[in-house]
Amino acid sequence: MRTSSHPDTLDLSSSRHLPVEDVLALVSGTALVALGISLYAHAGLLTGGTVGLALLVDYGLDWSFGMAFFLVNLPFYGLALWRMGWRFTLRTVCAVGLVSLFAELTPGWLAIAGLNDLYAALFGGFVMGLGLLMLFRHRASLGGVNILALFLQERFGLRAGLFQMGVDGGILLAAILLVPADRVLLSILGALALNLVLAINHRADRYRGIS
Repeated sequence: MRTSSHPDTLDLSSSRHLPVEDVLALVSGTALVALGISLYAHAGLLTGGTVGLALLVDYGLDWSFGMAFFLVNLPFYGLALWRMGWRFTLRTVCAVGLVSLFAELTPGWLAIAGLNDLYAALFGGFVMGLGLLMLFRHRASLGGVNILALFLQERFGLRAGLFQMGVDGGILLAAILLVPADRVLLSILGALALNLVLAINHRADRYRGIS
């Protein structure tokens, strides 16, 4: 929107999201993340954060991803409530629950006969990045590192995408002990794709919608 005082000046005033917009973003964002997770699971890839930890549990212990993801996030809800407020925490609990549900249901909705590993890494990363971007812009996250990344951006101005990229890199390097090296290299490419989406698009000075 342009201001009436100067045609080249952007109006950076905040615009509040409607409740229906928050709900739609929550559902569509988590569905996109679950799609990316399904691609990664099919290709035997990993990612960072609590999603990556849940995938490791899935691969190593043959647990259900949805159950592992939900349980891994439980310790972080207290931090979310303390630092980010009950509205953010409630949205995050709903987002984690929906990703857990959609990740279990998506393989039954989408049958993959063949999947190129490089495509899975990059497109899966892009899709998860877009899903996270939608959640972030509507004051939600997928728990874990996402909570800390959002808090640091809001409190200290540290870019959430760049912070998460560093943490995810550490998790993927640690995964060398558990998965083949070629899977780790592809997973690193996927993590870069995911976090570039966030680093480029999730900036407080470019988006003024609030929930």
